[in-house]
Amino acid sequence: MFRVAAGSTKRYCDGISRRSFVQCGVAGMASVGLADVLRAKEESQALGAGRKDTSVILIWLDGGPGHMDMYDMKPEAPVEYRGIWRPIRTNVPGIEISELFPRQAKVADKFSIVRSLHHGAGDHFTAGHFMLTGRGGPSGAATDGQHPSVGSIATKLCGPRSASMPAYVAVPYAASIGLRPGYFGANYLGLEHNPFEPDGDPNSPDFKVNNLDPVAGLTVDRLEDRRGLNHRLDTARRMHDESNEIQSIDRFQQKAFELVVGESGRKAFDISQEAPQLRDRYGRNTWGQSTLLARRLVEAGSTFVTVHFGGWDHHWDLQKGMEDYLPRVDSAVATLFEDLSDRGLLDKVLVVLCGEFSRTPRMNDGGNGGAPLSMGTPGRDHWGNAMFCLLGGGGVKGGQIVGSTTANGEAPKDRALTPSDIHATIYHVLGVDPTLSFLDRSGRPIPALDHGEPIRELL
Repeated sequence: MFRVAAGSTKRYCDGISRRSFVQCGVAGMASVGLADVLRAKEESQALGAGRKDTSVILIWLDGGPGHMDMYDMKPEAPVEYRGIWRPIRTNVPGIEISELFPRQAKVADKFSIVRSLHHGAGDHFTAGHFMLTGRGGPSGAATDGQHPSVGSIATKLCGPRSASMPAYVAVPYAASIGLRPGYFGANYLGLEHNPFEPDGDPNSPDFKVNNLDPVAGLTVDRLEDRRGLNHRLDTARRMHDESNEIQSIDRFQQKAFELVVGESGRKAFDISQEAPQLRDRYGRNTWGQSTLLARRLVEAGSTFVTVHFGGWDHHWDLQKGMEDYLPRVDSAVATLFEDLSDRGLLDKVLVVLCGEFSRTPRMNDGGNGGAPLSMGTPGRDHWGNAMFCLLGGGGVKGGQIVGSTTANGEAPKDRALTPSDIHATIYHVLGVDPTLSFLDRSGRPIPALDHGEPIRELL
């Protein structure tokens, strides 16, 4: 089983506490047939677009991180805009980032920063759906996902880079704005294109992937026999029920079976094999060890791995939150780029760092509508009119700044880009044809990407 109950997630600013549950039902799995997908892959390869062996690690800052406190500092702006921290120089002349990122400053030649990203949405759910699927639709009033994630589309078309590995993995789990798998899910592409969720805490001494090891005493031969018996018992019913739902579950179970019996796949999740010194560099915390595990997975053959860094909804107490979070981000991201480079993997693995939106350029008074400081020290509110995205590796040029924002960081000043441009760049790196369409639940063909182009400055 790929998904398990995982308890409660952190409350977001709308006051809702969301719980994740095992999802047994499968609905609306209509999609392009396998033959059509294979044909599209062959055509892409004939055009030279599908002969890549690249992967993606997407680090998701769930809750919305502020651009002006991280990668788009405005030291000349009025004090209520520029915030608390100073910018520092990096190893690339002309590029400055937050003083809380000293380690990333030493490897800025390995990544680039898009500073002119925007989608205009200030609702967590609308914004998250934009960033992860390239399309709007949901809101706080109706949170259900409506389109497949960029990871689901990419891995449906690419498959895994190694047959022993799941193509799409979410470490330690898939969550967007507290929803699981939320907008990382496959939606109408089918259950089997949801990310595999190992769950647990990779920083725990006894970290173990749930349901990955066979039951004690159950050999591979006995497991094969049990699977064969289940297949025979199901045959009569399946002769009369060839629905997409049943086919989807079949493929999902096949992937789970292959992962359990495959030694190399199980070894990839064993983070204890890493040197203690390297684990220290990533950071002995959930974020750092999740990032290290993501590197192990792409190295072993997964195509798209997401890493969840949650809790960025800093309407107040911004200073306390960022001074806790940003050093952890710094260690994880800087070490990831160093580690990929040391292993000769940097040109094969694209690293993407982003959240659903940014925070208001002007800081608030900590009152959240009440008396100043009544909720805490000042913070920043929702802002989708100007945001950042960090990209590096996978053949993307490092040491670049793409676009800029106005003097106070309120909107793009030049080279305005959208989430679809980020997706187009990801598809380009992976060798995915973004013009392929999939059938939604109503049978309507929906293209993988309805607009957007790869970011030329990075390629």
